[in-house]
Amino acid sequence: MKNIEISTQEGDISGYCAEGFEPVVDAFVTNFEQRQELGASCSLRIDNEVKVHLWGGYKDKEQTTPWQQDTMSLVFSCTKAMVALCALRLIDQGKLKLDEPVSTYWPEFAQNGKESATVRMILNHSVGLPALRELVKEGAYLDFDYMAHRLAEEAPFWPPGSQMGYHLMTYGWTVGELVRRASGMSLGEYFKTEIANPLDAEFYIGTPESEHHRIAKMNQPRPKPGAPVTDFVKALFSEPNSCSSLAWLNNGKHRSDSPAAYSAEIGGGGGISNAEALAKLYTPLANGGELNGYRVISESLLNKARQVSMATGNDNTLRMPTRFGLGFMCTMDNRYREMGHVESFIAGEQAFGHVGAGGHIGFADPAEKLAFGYTMNRMGAGLMLNERGQALIDATYKVLGYSNSNAGYWAK
Repeated sequence: MKNIEISTQEGDISGYCAEGFEPVVDAFVTNFEQRQELGASCSLRIDNEVKVHLWGGYKDKEQTTPWQQDTMSLVFSCTKAMVALCALRLIDQGKLKLDEPVSTYWPEFAQNGKESATVRMILNHSVGLPALRELVKEGAYLDFDYMAHRLAEEAPFWPPGSQMGYHLMTYGWTVGELVRRASGMSLGEYFKTEIANPLDAEFYIGTPESEHHRIAKMNQPRPKPGAPVTDFVKALFSEPNSCSSLAWLNNGKHRSDSPAAYSAEIGGGGGISNAEALAKLYTPLANGGELNGYRVISESLLNKARQVSMATGNDNTLRMPTRFGLGFMCTMDNRYREMGHVESFIAGEQAFGHVGAGGHIGFADPAEKLAFGYTMNRMGAGLMLNERGQALIDATYKVLGYSNSNAGYWAK
């Protein structure tokens, strides 16, 4: 294992890497030197053996506080995969069933056209609740009970199971309420007790105040005037009653980078973590669902969860082609589109995981027993990957002997 200590004009980079994985380090350095990285971490494991672990840059836009090994940040929708994993574990425990009506566990949900909606539909973004139509109260995202109640009352935007649209923030309260009803624990507590702690992974859904000082605030992207935007962004301003606009803007003046938000259990996008923890969490998922004798999920259910469950040529929320398993994103190659460079996730054919807004990523690839994490604090344009995270993934697959991604995924 080689120690890494590199100084750039954008800050120092530290960590270590195994022999042969130097191209991943090179890509990480290039992100700082050429791609406007501010602060970031990257970690990858193969068969639970650490191959790359890097951190560097700065926690703040003023570039006064270095990003440390234990620095964390919001990872936005990377949280959804962890929320889904909670529900999947409860299925294995016999406390939820995939094709059982949601109302079996959450009776209030059976109204306004959702009577036949199933747990599977909640997990794969087809249940029809990507947003709420009527304005939510100020601070709504901090009130789990309020959001769950509002979603139980809401009429679906389409008949459940018939279409799909990314449940941008509502996913955390629909799946999260199922977790709460089935386990008798809050979402964050169940995740901590059953998944994060046993895997020694520092990922919080509801971060203790004692750890807030380690969180690097996110910095928003600043597109150049006249630069093209995604169809999702276009819908925000031209279609105020659309799923896209309501999912993003009807948020009760939510401030994601505030202490109150850090402490709240916001499963749709409020998780706090770093690359090392993401890689730890995906390690059992890259190895049949078990790690060091602790089975997180049965291999049979894991194989089902990572397969495409719903796919569409035009996601009702994201306004682009999407492919989802049971809570996990599958590879998505939208590079042929005008904004496809921020609408794609290109990994191995068997890879599955979840992107976080601005470019975070955590995923597993069972074909290589690979677990991968990347987090940062300067967001890129769009809600999917951008060239920084994708460059790290590309370098990883090239090191592993893959040569071509023209099929929509990396192949040997």
